[in-house]
Amino acid sequence: MTKKSAATHAHLLAAELRPGQSIELLKELHILTREGKLNQDSRRKLKQVYHLYQFIEKLLLELVPDPEVTLADHGAGKSYLGFILYDLFFRQRANGTIFGIETRPELVQKSTELAQRLGFDRMRFLNLTVAQSAQSDQLPARFDVVTALHACDTATDDAIAFGLQKKARFMVLVPCCQAEVARVLGQHKALSLARTPLSELWRHPLHTRELGSQITNVLRCLYLEACGYQVTVTELVGWEHSLKNELIIARYTGQKKRAAAERLRALLVEFGLTELLHTRFTLLPDNATETTVGNPL
Repeated sequence: MTKKSAATHAHLLAAELRPGQSIELLKELHILTREGKLNQDSRRKLKQVYHLYQFIEKLLLELVPDPEVTLADHGAGKSYLGFILYDLFFRQRANGTIFGIETRPELVQKSTELAQRLGFDRMRFLNLTVAQSAQSDQLPARFDVVTALHACDTATDDAIAFGLQKKARFMVLVPCCQAEVARVLGQHKALSLARTPLSELWRHPLHTRELGSQITNVLRCLYLEACGYQVTVTELVGWEHSLKNELIIARYTGQKKRAAAERLRALLVEFGLTELLHTRFTLLPDNATETTVGNPL
């Protein structure tokens, strides 16, 4: 590579990256090649992570006066999100800790080793399921931010339950592969077909899966609102990049909405999903009100 082409490449790369971004980290995450180049697949992945970082950074900035910000990243995988958050935000500050929760021990080990090599001292990685982490004494009693990026099926629900238990100020969720509601819809399909014409919406297996995914996220949002969170639903990135594209951001206000609880129960009845009250929506308040209660945070 000539000096001119090297300079051009460096300029183009700088335009893609955030100021202060660790080149070594991006190479370790295989977003950059060993030569420091960025291919098309890596560029798409980096764009998604940066886009999500923009949402989370705004939330973290609200917490900056707090000396010990804590963030739990569920279903962390290779911890792309956690490492980028630490590199661009936590590394510049004296305090704050990121906990990566992941079920695959080899990924936990690799992330732990990478954090040590990079000197990211306030990153912790735990080989636990989301449900197990809620009971683990290796994590703090409270968390400021809970994230779950593409946590499959019920892992997103477990992350919500974790956030509620830990009194999280913010939850940032990108759901994936929601199958639980579709299974329940399928189990009661014959009864539903006889009971209501709405069941035509999930008579065919493909529609069952698609509708189940949609209903799942609607129920999650209502549940969060009933438990005192203000909820925003938006796109993570353009549909051309990922079909798993729904981003749910929940902000704790302490305002538990009775109407949200009532509508959630009504939807469960309408679609024959009332058994989920005993598995997924166990903290649904019976006496939620439209008034603001004291924020214990």
